[in-house]
Amino acid sequence: MKCAIKTVETKRQMNDFVALPKKIYKGNPYYVPDMESDVRDWFKPKHNPGLLHCDIAPFVAYNEKGETVGRIVGIINYKANQIWKNNCVRFGWIEFVDDVDVSGALLKAVEDWGRSKGMDTIQGPLGISDYDKEGMLVEDFDQLGSAITIYNPAYYPEHMTLHGYGKEVDWVQMKVEVPKEVPERFVRVHRIVTNMYGLKVRKLTPSEVQKEGYGRKIFKLFNEAYSHLFGYTPHSEEEADAFVNQYIHLLDFRLLPMVEDNEGNLVSCCVTMPSISRALQKSGGRLFPFGWYHLLRALKFKREEEVELCLIAVHPAWQAMGINALLFTDLIPIFNEMKFRWAVTGPMLEDNTKVLTQWKVFNHIEYKRRRCFSKKL
Repeated sequence: MKCAIKTVETKRQMNDFVALPKKIYKGNPYYVPDMESDVRDWFKPKHNPGLLHCDIAPFVAYNEKGETVGRIVGIINYKANQIWKNNCVRFGWIEFVDDVDVSGALLKAVEDWGRSKGMDTIQGPLGISDYDKEGMLVEDFDQLGSAITIYNPAYYPEHMTLHGYGKEVDWVQMKVEVPKEVPERFVRVHRIVTNMYGLKVRKLTPSEVQKEGYGRKIFKLFNEAYSHLFGYTPHSEEEADAFVNQYIHLLDFRLLPMVEDNEGNLVSCCVTMPSISRALQKSGGRLFPFGWYHLLRALKFKREEEVELCLIAVHPAWQAMGINALLFTDLIPIFNEMKFRWAVTGPMLEDNTKVLTQWKVFNHIEYKRRRCFSKKL
């Protein structure tokens, strides 16, 4: 298929960029849409301070009839390139119809743009931040997507291979059955760790997170805990504030245990939330006129059976010391009270054995493998 690649410069082109997934995923029961307002805000420095240390180039593909058939964003994260000592252009937000000419033209647009900026490698799907969605789904296309992960058709990774892209890293997720009781192993470790080190679990209030600076404290811990992970970029206080403001209204603070030492230092934290996948599907990616109702219902009144373990972080000085026992000892009774049957982790690097082995104590399955592809330019 012949197609024309246009840089997104007008309101109409941005509307086409935002609307394309409705065409790609029409009738797909597994796709979970992004909120359209979140997609638009990602391109605004006011809402996405990460843009201050990045260059981006959004593109849309049109066929000969002027219909939208693909989209992609080129991203150069200068802070990440400096930290990881490379010259890499990233691609993200990629969507395309099942036509190799379209997918090839989109990737070529980012490749050419990256070369013009002095880059010698391309990787993706990635965002600016590790908290942007990343990794193309390569397995389990018949599983419901989520609010925090990429879902894509099975033909996407096939196109990547055809265009000469290879594997950089893979992420996997775990689906864990919520036990009826806290495993004795966790009870025992909880008792030892709290008695030996004086650690305690604390629950925050929205005011403490948003107005009293605890949100920045949490993101400082993320920066320390995740600094060694593939492509991670430390987040500024401004970026932390933006994430807090974007997501705080979705959080149930009973599901956010913080572990502190006896001096009030943050040792570990866990960010979990009820699944809103089906609510997002019903909303069609829009808050109005009725999207807010479906989201509120899923969060407060008629929850799904799954809870999402979005993020778990432990300070490097406390890793491998059983700190997760405090988090799970706190959360498991709450999960049962809220009638969650399954807990689903966020994507974890397949070679992060310290994190992956912690799930062996539970009845679990590994699924939803995602891949970052790469290619030399």
